[in-house]
Amino acid sequence: MANFRTDSRIVMTLDANSAVMVFGAMQGGEFIVEPITLDANSHDLELCLQTMVKGFRMVRDQLDRQPAAISFAFPGPADYPNGIIYGYLLNFPSFRNGVALGPYLRKKFGIPVYINNDGDLFAYGEALGGVLPEINERLELSGSSKRYRNLLGYVFGDGFGVGMIVNGMMNRGDNSCVETCYFPHSKRPDIIIEEGVSIRAVKRVYKELSGDGRDLEPKDIFDIAEGRLEGSREAAVQAFAEMGELTGEAIIPAVNLTDGLVVLGGGMTGAAKYLKPAILEVMRSKISTLDGQQLGRIPMKVYDLDNEEELDGFMKGEQQKIKIHGSEIEVDFDPQKRIGVTVSKLGAGKAIAIGAYAFALDQLDRRNGIMRL
Repeated sequence: MANFRTDSRIVMTLDANSAVMVFGAMQGGEFIVEPITLDANSHDLELCLQTMVKGFRMVRDQLDRQPAAISFAFPGPADYPNGIIYGYLLNFPSFRNGVALGPYLRKKFGIPVYINNDGDLFAYGEALGGVLPEINERLELSGSSKRYRNLLGYVFGDGFGVGMIVNGMMNRGDNSCVETCYFPHSKRPDIIIEEGVSIRAVKRVYKELSGDGRDLEPKDIFDIAEGRLEGSREAAVQAFAEMGELTGEAIIPAVNLTDGLVVLGGGMTGAAKYLKPAILEVMRSKISTLDGQQLGRIPMKVYDLDNEEELDGFMKGEQQKIKIHGSEIEVDFDPQKRIGVTVSKLGAGKAIAIGAYAFALDQLDRRNGIMRL
């Protein structure tokens, strides 16, 4: 992996959702032009493609050299290695019949184009330039020998995106289909969990609980929960808590298989004070054996890394000495299995851009026969 912080190559990026597209360019892991935001026109394929071309051209016109690649996030299922978007895309219905988006943009701009799922790039950006190096650095400074290489990243927004990092590498899956949004809703097992973990879910649950007929956005519902806007505070708090509960249910099977840190991102994390307690409560809940023995649904201790006291406990673990059998020699040992949950400090947009940038550099190096660790 190239050191993205010192690389001089320029990569054009895009953060796309159903409402807007945000275009940018990165060099050395930092944005070098002012982001350009355009209406996505996601309902109309021709208009949407024209918007992409327009946005990237506007960015390119601000650069003092030719960019090395285009690399960006796209929500939903696709054949990402080949740049082909297809399948059930809730937020981009005009793409459902299949669009060779990567080849289209490569033809327009004459440079390599790399497309990945937004959840994948969010997790990758956090693994390279966010929570993973930050936590490992703090563990090293604390004298702990423990290090983390695995991470789950969740993006809350129009949908429920996830990315999985294993041993520092992005797991795209064999079908570009590493997803948790298709898990069953724990309260309504006949529907997907994304119907309970998304912007539309919070709006729907608040309306159902409160009887409030207004068309409110999550920011409005958060303001009601905070007492800054008229409405049912109890319903507002419960709407976020239910989303947090369902998020916890989705995290449990994923983290049991990945065994790593969990980072949350996206605009909805602005309501983390109502979401995260419910997430942690579910993650810390119990399950029983047939003989009645109580076990954690996650075998690792779950820490809130945004709480200073819990963060301190996470760093310390349970350091002790253990003797080598048949001798008096002691070695250090930390028996505590533990993971942590935190809200992104980079923000989803920056993490996704870093992930897109670093992925492009790595792929360009591979094309040139350069393999960097």
